[in-house]
Amino acid sequence: MVTLPHPRAEARPLSSRLALGFGVLFLVIGILGFIPGITTNYGAMTFAGHHSGALLLGVFQVSILHNLVHLAFGAAGIAMARDADTARLFLVGGGAIYLLLWLYGLVINRASPANFIPLNTPDNWLHFLLGVAMVALGVYVTRGARVDRTDRADRR
Repeated sequence: MVTLPHPRAEARPLSSRLALGFGVLFLVIGILGFIPGITTNYGAMTFAGHHSGALLLGVFQVSILHNLVHLAFGAAGIAMARDADTARLFLVGGGAIYLLLWLYGLVINRASPANFIPLNTPDNWLHFLLGVAMVALGVYVTRGARVDRTDRADRR
């Protein structure tokens, strides 16, 4: 009797597993931002803007908009993890977005309406670390993928 492997028995590419991991992480962060106690000063949370006094884990300034962005980013990561190419796009593109957000957080006056997300210093440096990690991992785990696709095309 010949047994065929289950279609899902094949391991997911590392880029897909990483995109899924980051997606779940962002989803969890978005959910935690709406839980009083985990988010301190919960009653001071606003929809958006620098006046939001809520702090995720007592450190990271959040608002309803900030939490919704994390939820959307997490859902995108989970959806894009299904395919190695879209997983790479999520890692590299999402990391680039976080690096731009880091730069934005550095140049704006955080006491002004330009800080609509809102962002504080710990947010900025977390965005930097996430951006660098996502871009680096997205490039690293897929650096040989283009060669593999070319090799397959040459064999046809």
